[in-house]
Amino acid sequence: MKILVTGAAGFIGSKLSEELTARGDDVVGVDILNDYYDPKLKEARLRRVEQAEKKGTFRFIKLDIADREAMESLFAEEKFDKVMNLAAQAGVRYSIENPLSYVDSNIVGFAHILEGCRHNKVKHLVYASSSSVYGLNESMPFSIHDNVDHPISLYAASKKSGELMAHTYSHLYQLPTTGLRFFTVYGPWDRPDMALQKFAKAIIAGDAIDIYNYGKHRRDFTYIDDIVEGIIRVLDNVAQPNPDWDGKTPDSATSPAPWRIYNIGNQQPVELMTYIETLEKHLGKTAKKNLLPLQPGDVPDTYADVEDLVRDVNYKPSTTVDEGIKAFASWYKEYHDNINRKHVE
Repeated sequence: MKILVTGAAGFIGSKLSEELTARGDDVVGVDILNDYYDPKLKEARLRRVEQAEKKGTFRFIKLDIADREAMESLFAEEKFDKVMNLAAQAGVRYSIENPLSYVDSNIVGFAHILEGCRHNKVKHLVYASSSSVYGLNESMPFSIHDNVDHPISLYAASKKSGELMAHTYSHLYQLPTTGLRFFTVYGPWDRPDMALQKFAKAIIAGDAIDIYNYGKHRRDFTYIDDIVEGIIRVLDNVAQPNPDWDGKTPDSATSPAPWRIYNIGNQQPVELMTYIETLEKHLGKTAKKNLLPLQPGDVPDTYADVEDLVRDVNYKPSTTVDEGIKAFASWYKEYHDNINRKHVE
């Protein structure tokens, strides 16, 4: 298949591109390569994809999904079979200070993707949503069948908007779309603004780490390889209408249109302090800890009910937090040792 992966230089997008090309798909990856964090890490991820053994092909195009004309041209020229949209302005913290950047990428940019799929007969659009959409919902574990109308950050609101926009296109144009609500993805090559890299950097430097909610957060930490395997299974399983859907008792995860929503997580929440202690073990160094209250925009716990994904695509996350953090710590030390060596040279 010919597959478009947006956000291809990102944490998830680069790993997904690597796996798709390894199995024989032809991937066109697009990314704006902005400076939300160090573009050198994004470029290094792209090199990893390009240098990996593959049965298919990988081609990268620098492009902003918020550029309407560029997106129209891309879809018209390439004629993709399927699309995986991972391009987004990420981060809850950043959305509090810079809300409009989320409108540009997560809403306007996503509209351009929907239009491209509509006009070019794309067989399946899969897109990244987020566990953040659950907002003030305190029912655990978070279920795709729950109401998610009370987001507490614009990042979350923009992701909920994407789900609604996708439903409209599925309903009006019979475009099959599937949204994946990611739960705290971690692992090698992750973003520097994510907790694991921030903690690792501070611990190695001997600096204190800020631990919000006094370390009592629980997160459904999900290893990158398990996430990517789930994405590929969903891409291959084109969204179908739910023939039993009833407008009098509407199900929020399915539709009479070819539209689906899934949680994708580990279904085993871990307390943040345990996560940090595991990182300390694999870095071989104890962290200095600065315990702080809950931040605005944050939810205390995330816990994914993934039974629908298990049922529909046989999704089975298998990586323990100990295994995942061990792999992250090994990558982190090697990656930064290489950077420091190049600076010395």
